Parts: sequence; structure tokens; C-alpha cells
Amino acid sequence: MRISRLLPLSLALVGVFAGAAQAQSLSELYTAARGYDAAYQSARAQYDANLAKADQAKALILPSVGLSAGASHSEFENSSPSYSRGYGTQSATLSASQPLYRPVNKASYAQGLKQLDLAQAQLIAAEQDLIVRVSQAYFDALGAKDSLTFVVAQKAAVAEQLAAAKRNFEVGTSTITDQREAQSRYDLVVAQEIAATNDLRVKLIALDILVGKDSTTPKRLSLPVALPMLNPDQVNTWVEQAEDAHPGLKQAVVALDVAKLETEKAQAGHKPTVDLVASYNVTNNTASPTVGGAYRSNVGTLGVQFNLPLFAGYSIQNRVRETVALEEKARNDVDGTRRAVAQATRTAYFGVVSGLSQVTAYEAAEASSQSALDANKLGYQVGVRINIDVLNSQSQLFQTKRDLAKARYDVLVGGLRLRQANGTLKAEDLNAINALLAP
Repeated sequence: MRISRLLPLSLALVGVFAGAAQAQSLSELYTAARGYDAAYQSARAQYDANLAKADQAKALILPSVGLSAGASHSEFENSSPSYSRGYGTQSATLSASQPLYRPVNKASYAQGLKQLDLAQAQLIAAEQDLIVRVSQAYFDALGAKDSLTFVVAQKAAVAEQLAAAKRNFEVGTSTITDQREAQSRYDLVVAQEIAATNDLRVKLIALDILVGKDSTTPKRLSLPVALPMLNPDQVNTWVEQAEDAHPGLKQAVVALDVAKLETEKAQAGHKPTVDLVASYNVTNNTASPTVGGAYRSNVGTLGVQFNLPLFAGYSIQNRVRETVALEEKARNDVDGTRRAVAQATRTAYFGVVSGLSQVTAYEAAEASSQSALDANKLGYQVGVRINIDVLNSQSQLFQTKRDLAKARYDVLVGGLRLRQANGTLKAEDLNAINALLAP
């Protein structure tokens, strides 16, 4: 009974892809994921936080202004001669300071500006990661759908062969072995159908969760498929593009610039600081212990404040040594990142090249497998082939079809991963894939 219910479920999952009016393209699902995916939204919030942090550095070179105020009341008693008096004071001070020469503040402001470049690189990396994750989930679902479709088709073919073996056995033109071999192959295909049905269900759930939609239906590739060739077709060109575009390399370069500025800040610990300071104070006294009448005083001050550190227990020298070592570390990190990016780019490039060659080979193998199946069917009918030959040819054909479909998807996703590897991946790159989808 369970197996009898499996076919309607399998056909229902396969039929999900049949409604073209409800199917979504890769770009549509990416747009949906961009507004829903938690990892990308987190990166977006971090980007906004980094922008605000960069603006905070401006405060180090801008003037600071403060206002302070206070009020007090006192009671004065004198025993000889005996008298007492209450008096109070109210005061308010407006003060301002403008840095004139502060090397540490200048370097910190420059570090703040570097935060803008860092934030942009981090956001680009998050966008590229989202593009690849959505594309991988999209084609994983299509691959699972293709696997189920091929298994269902293979099951129908094996069932037909099983019926033929039973008829031939009944009329005495074949042995019981043919019937049992066909039955064994049919039971195996049923098990494969169960696994393929569950795999498709899981892949669709993963895609739904990623894009924030229910019952997503990715559009299929339009057959025949003309996969795009690599452009440019030189691996060194892809590696050279990474020098200017890769967000990870940009982050490493920014980290090196920040480390250099940190060294400047440490070296500036020996240097003096000069500030322009100004204040204006208003004090209102109602009386004093000796003066009974109220009086008011106004005091304005304008000056230049100079400060020169003389000795700080060798902390400045040791801080310089620390920052120089960290700067060297950042420089080595840049070199390491550059090499890793170049290696990843070359690996992704040759992966796509290999994938394109595999697609061509699988297309030839599909045609050969179909010819072999037709020949074995004809040979079985005239008695020069046995049932197992037909069953093996059927299995080979459907396995080749499944491998061909997966190879095509791997090439498309591999092209996106190649662009991610060298840092040039953009949402517009999905348009080329959308052009290959069924309308």
C-alpha cells in the first residue's frame, strides 16, 4: 500500500514544476532572499553600523563645546559680634576647545575614513555569498526534480520490461530468470524513487527557507541548453581582475592601511599637542560673609594650550614596537590573501572548464546510451539479447541523463563561483542564467 501511494506523491512533486505561470526565475528568488535572508540582513545592519562608526571619527578634529552650571546656598553665623547671614551663588560656564595640532586625532580620523572602504567590501562579500547560496539552492532543487523525473521514467520503462518478461515466460519464449531480474530491477527503482522523492522535498524546503516563500517553483532550463562559454578565456585575466575587485583582498589592504595609521598614532605619543581653548563664565552672588549686597562677575578667557609628554615609563616606545609588529602581520596577511584568492580563482576557472567538457562528453554518452538501449530492445525482441541487457541499458541511459543534468547545473553555479572567487560577481550576472530558463 505504501508503494502504491508513492507514485501519486512523486507525480505531485514533479507536477509542482509544471505550472509555468507560478514558477520563479533565479533573479526573482534572489530578490526575495535579499529582503529576507537573516545572514544578509545581519551584514546590512553591520554595514550601517560601520558607516556610523566612521562618522564618529570626525569628532576628533571638530571643536567641542560644553555648558556647565551650578547653584549653592550657604548660611554664615558669627559669635562676636553676633550675627548671621545667608548667601547664595549661581554660575554658568560656556567652554569650547578646538584641536590645532593633535597627530593622534588626525590618524584616528584617517582610520575612520578607512572604515567606509571596509564596510563596503564586507557588504559586497555578503551580497556575493547570497547570490551563490540562492543559486546553489535553486539548482539543487532542479537537480532533485530531474532525478525524480528520471527515476519515475525509469520505473515506467522497467515496469514495461517486467510485463514483457512475464508475457514471454507465460508463452514459453523466456525463462523465469528474465522475470525475476526484471522484478529485482523494478524493486530497486522503487527504492530509488522513495529516496528521490524525499530529496526533492528537502531541497524545496531549503529553498523556501532561504528566500522566505512557500512552495517555491524554480523554472527549468530550456532544452536544448547552450551553456555560456568562459569570457575571458584566460585564467590569468581572471586572476588579475581579483587584484582590483575581490572584497576579501580589499579588506586585507584596508587592514594594512589601518595598521600603518596605528603605528603613526603610537609614534605621535612623543609629539606635543596644541589646542585652542575659550570659556565664558557668569557668576551671580546674592551676598558674601562680609558683603551684604548682591554682585555679579563675568569672565571671558581665550588662549592656546600646549602639552608635551616628557616620560611615560617607556610605554610609548613599547607601543610603537607593538604596532610595527602588527603592521608587518597585516602586510603578510595581504600577501596570504592575495595568494589564496589567486589559487581559488584558478581552481574555480579550471572547474568550469572541466565542467563544460563533461557536459559535452555526457551529451555524446546520452546519444550513445539511447542507441544502445534501442539496439538491445530490438535484440531482445528477436532473441539475440536477454532481459538483463535491456535493463542495464535502461539504467545506463537514465543515469547518464541524470549526470548530464547535474553537470549542466554545476557549470552554471561554477561560473558564479568563479566570479565570486575573483570578486567580480554581481546580481546582474544572474540575467545570463535567466535567459537559459524556460519561459
